Amino acid sequence: MENKGDNKEKNKEILVNLRKEMGMSRKEFCQYFEIPYRTMQDWELGNRSIPDYLLRLMTYKAKMDVLTKKKKKGADENEKG
Repeated sequence: MENKGDNKEKNKEILVNLRKEMGMSRKEFCQYFEIPYRTMQDWELGNRSIPDYLLRLMTYKAKMDVLTKKKKKGADENEKG
């Protein structure tokens, strides 16, 4: 079983990677998810731990938005062609 310190570090790494994969600055990421900047800063610096459920929801939202954009782009291309 993982201890809380390991989980905290893992979640921090996942959060930072998610933000970078989305190509967003910390400020843009906070605006996108409507999270206070200071909270995000504390999560990324390891001062506070992001709740597991919130990290899962953020990851899900990011993936769904990417899929939605791809589908919309495909539909737009079909209308032109």
